[in-house]
Amino acid sequence: MKHILLLFIAVTMSTMSFSQKEITTEDLWQKYTFHAKSVPGFNFLKDGKHYTRLQENVIKKYDLTTGDFVSDILVGADLKDKEGFGGKIGSYTFSDDESKIMIKSESQQIYRRSTKAKFHVYDMTTKSITSVWDKEGKIGYATFDPTAEKVAFTFENDLYYKDLKTGVITQITQDGEKNKIINGSTDWVYEEEFSFAKAFFWSPDGAKLAFIRFNESAVKEFTMTRYNNDLYPEYETFKYPKVGEKNAEVSAHTYCLKNKKINKVDIGDETDIYIPRLKWTKDKNKLIVFKMNRHQNDLTLFITDTKKNKTKVLLNEKNKYYIDITDNLTFLEDKKHFIWTSEKDGFNHVYLYDMSGNEKIALTAGDYDVTNFYGVDEKNQKLYYQSAESSPLRKQVYEVNLDGTGKRKITGKSGINNAQWSSTFDYFVNNQSTINSAATYTVHERSGKVVRVIEDNAGIKDKQKEYGVAPVEFFEFKTSEGVELNGWMIKPKNFDASKKYPVFMTQYSGPGSQQVTDGWKGNNYWWYQQIAQHGYVVACIDPRGTGGRGEEFKKMTYLQLGKYETIDQIEAAKYLGGLDYTDASRIGIYGWSYGGYMSSLCILKGNDVFKSAIAVAPVTNWKWYDTVYTERYMRTISENQSGYNENSPVYFADQLKGNYLLVHGIADDNVHFQNAAEMMNALIKANKQYDTYSYPNRNHGIYGDNARMHLWTKMNDFIFNKI
Repeated sequence: MKHILLLFIAVTMSTMSFSQKEITTEDLWQKYTFHAKSVPGFNFLKDGKHYTRLQENVIKKYDLTTGDFVSDILVGADLKDKEGFGGKIGSYTFSDDESKIMIKSESQQIYRRSTKAKFHVYDMTTKSITSVWDKEGKIGYATFDPTAEKVAFTFENDLYYKDLKTGVITQITQDGEKNKIINGSTDWVYEEEFSFAKAFFWSPDGAKLAFIRFNESAVKEFTMTRYNNDLYPEYETFKYPKVGEKNAEVSAHTYCLKNKKINKVDIGDETDIYIPRLKWTKDKNKLIVFKMNRHQNDLTLFITDTKKNKTKVLLNEKNKYYIDITDNLTFLEDKKHFIWTSEKDGFNHVYLYDMSGNEKIALTAGDYDVTNFYGVDEKNQKLYYQSAESSPLRKQVYEVNLDGTGKRKITGKSGINNAQWSSTFDYFVNNQSTINSAATYTVHERSGKVVRVIEDNAGIKDKQKEYGVAPVEFFEFKTSEGVELNGWMIKPKNFDASKKYPVFMTQYSGPGSQQVTDGWKGNNYWWYQQIAQHGYVVACIDPRGTGGRGEEFKKMTYLQLGKYETIDQIEAAKYLGGLDYTDASRIGIYGWSYGGYMSSLCILKGNDVFKSAIAVAPVTNWKWYDTVYTERYMRTISENQSGYNENSPVYFADQLKGNYLLVHGIADDNVHFQNAAEMMNALIKANKQYDTYSYPNRNHGIYGDNARMHLWTKMNDFIFNKI
């Protein structure tokens, strides 16, 4: 009887194993079967306990602590056809005093962060709506001043403001011109590489506007082709500065609304510089201008008295490699201190300075990186941040007193924890996940105590059981050079250690990035599980140059982008191929963007290790990429000829032995299709066969009209037949 029972259990387990569902590409990119629930960012109100959310064209108010609906604030449909409003709320922001709402509608995407749209102001008191711009055309970045009496915006490269009391619109600048002069918004390269598009900022009292002016007249143009079923294609031309070429000349200015005078901020006579940030202090007359040299290793914060039009240096920081720009500069209400983050001690940490530029205290310290700065609760003299103190793979949320004492971890669960704080810092919403569990969203008191669970993604846990996923396992290995690298691995379905499995490697590898973290990987998690279900070991390794391990580990690739990352990925492939259960003759590697650049280098320089590679939207020669990003890590070609020559895939096309799939969007404004075309030329010249897919009218992300389904169908076919 015992033997019969054991046989029954074995048969049942076997049946269960084989009855588990297969993950399909349609599941991933048509049905979105595995889409995890997320919680949109919270638009917190001033009281710190309530938030608003746009749902079905209605702005609704909720209690954060209970999740209870409180009231409707604004119904978009009720305003249809008033002041030219189409009735559909795209997004919204409150004025500082919450007396008015800025409604953005009919938004039109330009590049990654830039848009133009229609904007309307809704007055909460009078229940009336007003169009910000009632003339033809759409405007950009309409922003309330701190008094909620005025709105600044851009139109056709000029800066304007509207007085909401009188309805009068004032044009501040007059020289804006496409592909020549930009006032109050950024050019392409600033938007992409310094991560901002709006380049104007109200003073604390609303009496002045600070803005950046771009003169891109001398910047060379790039043209993309779009195919729209017309007799002739459409050509889109924009300014794109490539390595060593001229950037836009930038200058910082202030405009006084009272006397209508524009003043240029004096930060020196140099023109080949960057102004990556402007920021007002808590003093209505004091403005901070960031000035960075072209090598991006010398940053000066100038403080200018806009009333006296006098400027002096507040802080200067130099680095032997480069300096990353962030938005962490925070001025305190006492008008005597500010917060600054820096890697000056070898790891990214938080510092308190006085307004003379003297460091008062390091608020965080140790051999770990602060990975996110959340802000300061001045009432309670506490600062909140995220760090990788316990491990580069995991992140927790901490608080510390402004005198540097009382550091405390306020999130308890492992994995990646990321907090969004309420306006008063009384509550936060924590997004916590691990590499094997989708995000759980919970509301906490500042102490860390859980108030309620918003979303636990139990449905994803059910899907994992239904589809019989394999656990993602972390591992470490040491290279032949003695470098310890972190990785994760998924073993095939019904893994049998006596068998030999092919290996599929995925990576990004770009400066400061991390793929090997104990956090949920979204749709990619399911793609990797799909590949594992087809009998592959799936693995990812973060090479030298990636983040979470301090400045020296991250910046050691300086002037040699691609060199050490390629060495490490080849060593990783050899390590994986040397495992008892892998087939060293069947190793493939995949990557997108920087990852595509890396997979290209790997199949060429590691042609005795890799059988196949997929490169999506790769840089194939750094000379074809933009000034800000490339020169930050490589300087110019004239300064670093060997660095460019030795680490650009086009120069190694003749070394291709295996299978190579090259994919690119023809309308990629970021990594231009030129990179793929030149790589094809080099492969053809070397008489090397390759596979290629190009996507007309698609940008760097390659999406829309089944593009993702189409691309993943091709990539899976390539993986399953050529690795």
